[in-house]
Amino acid sequence: DKIDGFFDVYWDGDGGKVWLEVADIGEDFLYVGSLAAGLGSNDVGLDRGQLGPRMVARFERVGRRLFLAVPNLTYRADGADEAETRAVTDAFAQGIEWSFPIEAEGAGRVLVDVTGFLLRDVHGVALSLDRARQGRYKLDQDRSSPVPDGLKSFPDNTEMEVRLTFALENPSRADAQPGSFVRSVAAVPQSITVRVRHSFVRLPSSDYVARANHPGSGFFGVTYRDYAGTIGADMTRRLIARHRLEKVDPSAEKSPVVEPIVYYLDPGTPEPVRSALLEGASWWADAFEAAGFVDAFRVEMLPEGADMLDVRYNVIQWVHRATRGWSYGSTVLDPRTGEILKGHVSLGSLRVRQDYLLSEGLLSPYSGEHASGFPAVEDPMLEMALARIRQLSAHEVGHTLGLMHNFAASMYGRASVMDYPAPLITLAGADDLSLRNAYAVGVGEWDEWAIRFGYASVPPGGTEESLRKSLLEEAASNGLLYLTDADARAEGTMHPSSTLWDNGDDVVAALRDAMEVRRRALSRFGESAIRAGQPLASIEEAFVPLYLHHRYQLAGTAKVLGGMRYEYALREDRPVSVKPVGGSEQRAALEQILSTLSLESLRLPTQLRGLIHPRPPGYPRSREIFSGRTDPAFDPYMPAEVLAGMTIDLLLNPQRAARLVYQHDFDSGAPGLTETLIAATTRLWRTPVAADDRDAELQRAVQQVWVDALLEASSGSTHGPAVRSRTIVALSELAKWISENPGDDPETRAHRAFVGREIDQFLTHGRTADRSQVRAVIPPGSPIGSDGSVLDRIRSRRAHAAEWATDECSTTDVSH
Repeated sequence: DKIDGFFDVYWDGDGGKVWLEVADIGEDFLYVGSLAAGLGSNDVGLDRGQLGPRMVARFERVGRRLFLAVPNLTYRADGADEAETRAVTDAFAQGIEWSFPIEAEGAGRVLVDVTGFLLRDVHGVALSLDRARQGRYKLDQDRSSPVPDGLKSFPDNTEMEVRLTFALENPSRADAQPGSFVRSVAAVPQSITVRVRHSFVRLPSSDYVARANHPGSGFFGVTYRDYAGTIGADMTRRLIARHRLEKVDPSAEKSPVVEPIVYYLDPGTPEPVRSALLEGASWWADAFEAAGFVDAFRVEMLPEGADMLDVRYNVIQWVHRATRGWSYGSTVLDPRTGEILKGHVSLGSLRVRQDYLLSEGLLSPYSGEHASGFPAVEDPMLEMALARIRQLSAHEVGHTLGLMHNFAASMYGRASVMDYPAPLITLAGADDLSLRNAYAVGVGEWDEWAIRFGYASVPPGGTEESLRKSLLEEAASNGLLYLTDADARAEGTMHPSSTLWDNGDDVVAALRDAMEVRRRALSRFGESAIRAGQPLASIEEAFVPLYLHHRYQLAGTAKVLGGMRYEYALREDRPVSVKPVGGSEQRAALEQILSTLSLESLRLPTQLRGLIHPRPPGYPRSREIFSGRTDPAFDPYMPAEVLAGMTIDLLLNPQRAARLVYQHDFDSGAPGLTETLIAATTRLWRTPVAADDRDAELQRAVQQVWVDALLEASSGSTHGPAVRSRTIVALSELAKWISENPGDDPETRAHRAFVGREIDQFLTHGRTADRSQVRAVIPPGSPIGSDGSVLDRIRSRRAHAAEWATDECSTTDVSH
């Protein structure tokens, strides 16, 4: 059966083989791998629609063989003559992706069997399973085959799909069983079947004009080394990633476009999410209009019969997983120029349900006539969840337009959908909360500026350089600060304006507001947080995110300590210096952080004691709730331990602690680490024992967390000598205080004697107990899978791709 197109494809049904007819030997094209049907586990990271390797390739003939050759585009010689270009090409290793015997030829065409090429683990499925500790799997060729309906060819692309089965090696061994993630999602955990797509795509015409990038633009893109560049100049070329967008009238300030950018929504998306996604993604039309492009961007439903992995369609795909997880904005681009050929958004379907859960905990709404739920027309939780999904749709589409995260935009008026927005809960009345303005509507000021930087036409008489200069000056004069992942994600980052899931331009005031929202919500939290008909044990699912409501604002406030303000600037830009945060601002932040460790902030609501029941059959424990030492009973002290550990880890972060030491060396008016340690120890230890027995136990639990953290900082290799010396002094002084204040009641004396012995053992012998078993486990906040191991798996799987970016987006290939 012959399928005509970019490459003619033949399907041999009897032999189960796929044949490819190759005419243009030596012509470059784009090879793209993707996952047509995935595993359904966010932790493993093998999602439906996930893009894999993307590379320029060409067929080269040597005798009776055809090689799929991959040029090395990382090293080039732009504009050089043939000899100079050859010198660079020969200096760096090229690649041969596959070798095919030529089975037949005629009239300048050859025929090759590509079945073996297709039936291989190009997506790194086995590696992903192994790295996620789900077992060692191996591709089983006997249970793998082409998918006849997945063989398609069009004028500019050829699509070939296969079904691959991965069998567990040594399944009879007790230590070689499938991991829990696989067991929770796979029909047959011992043999996992997925579908992989191989796409051969015609490269676009060479008349595309690439645009140089700038570190402050907010765009990811293509980078390569140009060995034909001027000696002494930067050899690295940086081009932004963007779609091709041309005006009908290039000289007009505003003009219709030759071909608009169109995105198509997955018809498998249900209402009311479908309408929300269409609306949110469509916000970008306003940004392109502001950049001078009329009717340049629109969003539609995917036409019936269209293929979401077809490179001709920019798509927004609705992806299901067993647990909540990240959404992605991925791209297929021309690695030669940065031109985006396809935007592919993958939205995790459980995200909207997580926002609904957050709002249930905040409002505890199920009382009286609403005990069994709200009708859709007046459901405030649903409105908040849909507002978030609109924003998420715009965010992920933004990645596929070329944009990276801007985690500073929440500091100047919710100015970008490319930030991670925390729900802005309004303090209404004396003791009420409102969700009406939880999420912003529309793209922001930063987004409109970024689209102009990436897409705006050079005005008549102008140049690319003059356009770039004027736009950067405009951003600076309007205070449009840009900071992305490297300055926001890690706990040790230091710019107070760059935080995930935060609100407001004053991080200390925002933390104070978040704590008041939390206090009000906790004061009425109880049975009314869950619908009638749910087991009382499920109250905990709503309680956890509420109790940790301020966790991200807390992380942002911690960045003030030892913090510095800076921008991404080149020498020719306006002068920008790195400025330490002022001492008074740092001390205010420290005071607010320590206030979150007060008994009033840590104790459980009175009405919650005894309300959270053990888990009934069918409702197992999960990582979404607090662990405990009192199973099957709910542990009333573990939430406080978790929160205290989270806060103290922020204070004693190795990078932050070192900056506190060094900043005091250079400015005696700035707080140092010693001052911070004294303030924390005084607040947590040198206070009267609470009169209430439960509060006293809570007090002791948090004191133990502080000591554990000091012991870890003093003995571990992650902290430098300057930090360890000061934490050892803090331990010594605390031990002395404990010896002088052994306590009046039996519980206090036992606690202080135990802690004193631990400190003495460390100070005398340099040994501590194994701390790994005493640290409380923090329930996940950001979508599950936010740890570095997941990013490592993504990067490893795609290491040989020419260029890629997603919201989990990084060029980072990270989202939220």
